[in-house]
Amino acid sequence: MAVPFYRHALPACYAERVASVLASPFLTSGPRCQEVETTLRRFFGVGSAKLTSSWTQGAVATLLALDIGPGDEVIVPAMTFAATANVVRQVGATPIFVDVDARTLLMDLTQAGQAVTTRTRAVIPVHLYGHMVDIPSLRAVIPESVKIIEDAAHCFEGTRDGRRPGQLGDAAIFSFYATKNVTCGEGGAVVTNDLALADALAQTVQHGMSASAARRFEGHTYRHWDIARLGTKANLPDLLAVLLEPQIAEIDLQLQIRERLCRRYEAALAGTPFRWPTIDADAVSARHLFPIHVPGGARDAVLNALGEAKIGATVNYRCVPALSLYRTAQAQLRYPISWHWGEGTLSLPLYPSLREDEQDEVIAALRRSIATTGLSGAEPAPIAS
Repeated sequence: MAVPFYRHALPACYAERVASVLASPFLTSGPRCQEVETTLRRFFGVGSAKLTSSWTQGAVATLLALDIGPGDEVIVPAMTFAATANVVRQVGATPIFVDVDARTLLMDLTQAGQAVTTRTRAVIPVHLYGHMVDIPSLRAVIPESVKIIEDAAHCFEGTRDGRRPGQLGDAAIFSFYATKNVTCGEGGAVVTNDLALADALAQTVQHGMSASAARRFEGHTYRHWDIARLGTKANLPDLLAVLLEPQIAEIDLQLQIRERLCRRYEAALAGTPFRWPTIDADAVSARHLFPIHVPGGARDAVLNALGEAKIGATVNYRCVPALSLYRTAQAQLRYPISWHWGEGTLSLPLYPSLREDEQDEVIAALRRSIATTGLSGAEPAPIAS
């Protein structure tokens, strides 16, 4: 049985929602986007929500709205997708890497505090795999002047101590990419309680224009626009935005399914050489991915064994300072946890439409790989060994 790494579950009836936009005057950044932004604002309990064309462009727009640029530093974890660091460079600032915690793989908050300099303008904690960083604890180790921009690409439905992303940080940025828990193929959103930031963001998502197309045509008097600040092109089409609301309405049910599937993986893989990150007791993970660590340098052999069994598995994230663009000869020594996790990790199929018989096939293939790749008798290795 072939089991794909990901399979979306958007029903054909969503085409009717797209058709309703085609029948309207606005295809992009119009009233349907505004409706979804209202839904997001209420869901996250924040003062403002702005849809964007991707997490990446939402992050660029946020950094521009905060006037972060050349000469500034932004602290980011070494274990994340490269976009977290790339957006910092795209606005001319410098990403400063810190390692992650060996238990959770979330940003090491002590190292984050130690990395602050007079040039530090922001920290981007990543809610990796859907597990929220402890924002109050992060705030306690950095100056009030340093902004906290949450990378919540994996964490739409995640919480910590009952708080959602964006409620305690200065902003949180989400992704609606094809494989995310809430998706419209490509898209994102920025939420914030900082209304001054929200006003600036409304401009930076559309080139820095002082008035959007929708606002210029409100009422009967045309409103001239100006370029008030440097911006980017980050707005989301209504054609995509209309796919989001039904998924948000069902997010609690989808999370229950993801949680059940993850617990099945954990129970079935207990006692094997594989290990996975720990979720803190005060957090509810969005369970975006189910990653495991393969010890003994056998990750690629296990990947190949899964591929031969027609099981979709992939390597989502590696230590960013080990990638060519950011490579440093000291990456393994300076970021040992990120480096070791990145060298041994792979992600298993996880999505609400994954059937139990398909998951059983994944588990069986993994168990077979233990014997065929020489992992029999191996113990789970500490990530930082």
